[in-house]
Amino acid sequence: MSDNKKFVQGNEACVEGALYAGLDFYAGYPITPSTEIAELLSYRLPQSGGKFIQMEDEIASICAIIGASLTGRKVMTATSGPGFSLMQEALGYAIMTEIPCVIVNVQRGGPSTGIPTHGSQGDVNQARWGTHGDHAIIAMTASNHQDVFAVTVEAFNLAETYRTPVILLFDEVVAHMREPVIIPEAGAIPLVERLRTSVKEGVDYHPYLPREDGRLPMSDFGGVHRYNVTGLFHDMWGFPSTEPRVVHGLLRHLVDKLENRTNQIARYKEYYLEDAEHLLISYGSAARSARHVVENRRMRGERLGLLELQTLWPFPEDIIRDKCVHAKSVIVVELNMGQILSSVKMAVDEPQKVFLANRIDGVFITPEDILNILRLIRGKGV
Repeated sequence: MSDNKKFVQGNEACVEGALYAGLDFYAGYPITPSTEIAELLSYRLPQSGGKFIQMEDEIASICAIIGASLTGRKVMTATSGPGFSLMQEALGYAIMTEIPCVIVNVQRGGPSTGIPTHGSQGDVNQARWGTHGDHAIIAMTASNHQDVFAVTVEAFNLAETYRTPVILLFDEVVAHMREPVIIPEAGAIPLVERLRTSVKEGVDYHPYLPREDGRLPMSDFGGVHRYNVTGLFHDMWGFPSTEPRVVHGLLRHLVDKLENRTNQIARYKEYYLEDAEHLLISYGSAARSARHVVENRRMRGERLGLLELQTLWPFPEDIIRDKCVHAKSVIVVELNMGQILSSVKMAVDEPQKVFLANRIDGVFITPEDILNILRLIRGKGV
């Protein structure tokens, strides 16, 4: 096997993607099923000149990466459901203060301690709504290791482009299975580097004044500019403000910079949509079974298609509506009680034609589980 082709776990593919993207600071706390990310980075990151710190808990972990990002580093932490719950307040702080960072949540069964060693996709809505207040977020996922690598690189690029936290929602199945991954040559995938201010030392610097293109240049904290960082609503200098115009403008900026670019941010893969009568929508490990069903049934002449989502938030409702418009039925395949199902139903013109194929028992959804739902739908004459 060549040097750039590796046979790895999904967690290892995430590490490779982070290092390729330029990760140079990681802080985390071990938790199943994400622990291999921390284990491998504790060895690999110092080799490339980066810093690895095991923190005392998940709250400290996300706070550490926020601080490191302010000093100009590309940063990441990784956790699972219970740890992700602990990170929510600091996640909101990173959103409000517009600090680029990547948070990996390798999902397991929940709530509470749940099933630590089994897969789930139950944190999808937590990723969107877990932190308090009106806000927007980017959350991405993948179903195979080559895509885990790719979306990890993309997560860093989006974090730097929009000055925002980006969540990678993987799951235990993808995290712990092994597949080949080809690591592209350096430079093959464009990388977005930190946009730093051109304002010189001694000149008034506005840390929260966007350029015409919407991007906010940053100055490394502790460098030549002194500025204020607060989780309170703040003006363009970073100082707290309760002035209604400032509050309204900042909140609109935080939401609109992502929600108004939903279609630009959206990443997805499509299979046989051009003639599909029955359309499957899935993501993460569940998309593997969905694709198997589509490939198998098409060989029998059945017109099935698959839309595999890689961007879950902001939800690409316009794309969903367009892809589903000609389908007789839409089956959402996921490992939860229908968290993306609800968003699909709100997006399409005919929500009554949207159905759920799922499992919530810690067992990976099988092609037969999906086929059983298809048979029920056809039995209703859809």
